[in-house]
Amino acid sequence: MAFDFILPDLGEGIAEAEIRKWLVKQGDLVKEHQSVVEVETDKAVVEVPSPKGGTVLRISREEGETVKVGEVLLIIGEAGEKTEAPRAAVEKPKPAERPKSVTVIGELPEEEEEVKPAVAARPKPAPAVQVEKQGAGFLAAPAVRAFAKEKGVDLGKVKGSGPGGSVSREDVQKAMKQPARADEETVVERIAIRGVRKAIAKNLLLAQKTTASVTETDEADITALWEIRASQKKVLEEKGVHLTFMPFIIKAVQHTLMGFGSFNASVDEEHEEIMIKKFYNIGVAVDTPDGLIVPVVRNVEEKTIRALAVELQDLSAKARERTIRLDDLKGSTFTITNYGAFGAVFATPIINYPDVAILGTGKISDKPRINEGQ
Repeated sequence: MAFDFILPDLGEGIAEAEIRKWLVKQGDLVKEHQSVVEVETDKAVVEVPSPKGGTVLRISREEGETVKVGEVLLIIGEAGEKTEAPRAAVEKPKPAERPKSVTVIGELPEEEEEVKPAVAARPKPAPAVQVEKQGAGFLAAPAVRAFAKEKGVDLGKVKGSGPGGSVSREDVQKAMKQPARADEETVVERIAIRGVRKAIAKNLLLAQKTTASVTETDEADITALWEIRASQKKVLEEKGVHLTFMPFIIKAVQHTLMGFGSFNASVDEEHEEIMIKKFYNIGVAVDTPDGLIVPVVRNVEEKTIRALAVELQDLSAKARERTIRLDDLKGSTFTITNYGAFGAVFATPIINYPDVAILGTGKISDKPRINEGQ
């Protein structure tokens, strides 16, 4: 019997994911627990395994589409087994209520909304997908509108090939392949807010709304630290470990937090309590092509500088490659961000919610120093 393989609950409150790459194609034989699709969440890129084995009868979604948890990804069954038609092709949306999972581009007064059948009336017609008419005069089904919005395609500029000039999914896909035309006055680039970019925006906005932040800046003489790192750097590089200043900073932060526990805490808003934590999980902001990702180095108090260097190198590489595990991105008690890597001396970093504090490190530079009046 055919089995609908849905997008499973990926944890961490993730409600949707974007399909990055299919690892199988229609007709392939898959084994139980074999990875069949690579998806991108707002945390990381993960491969999703199939809970059952069998033949891929149909792939229901395309690469680049955003799928909600619980929606069908593909259908698995026995070779030659017939499957039902896709739901979008047979279900008729209720005219009085738009589907909750679809965002319709634009709004119309009720008296201007118009619903037209996809084909001329015939005796006992088959159910047809309803289409809506936009103020500009084009027709498109809600699912097509949602797909066009997701891909950044202006339906007003797409020539419909369907009945009555309605725009189909294929018309949108065709428009995506055509070179964009520049407006006479200006050119606007539209970038979809999804995945990591969406998560960063949401988390930083939450931090801004829930914390009354204040910034304190200071300078530190790291001459001794520079010498210690220089003495150990070559030894570790021979073993494949790149020693930066960050492991030393992480360790210094851990020792400082042991004496100032209120900075290693979070707020339980429901019970109106401050939770001071006796363990030290330090998040380190890593710059990636998709934005800042904050992997977490756990139980810093139990690790040496060398162990921290090895773990940090591994986590940073996985963050940039988007292969990092979701568990490695949660549970921080304090965060460090190094804006000195971009040449900045001072900045005002945003707290990584639900942490209550963050340390920003600036550019290292040579400066004259007054020592005992000289």
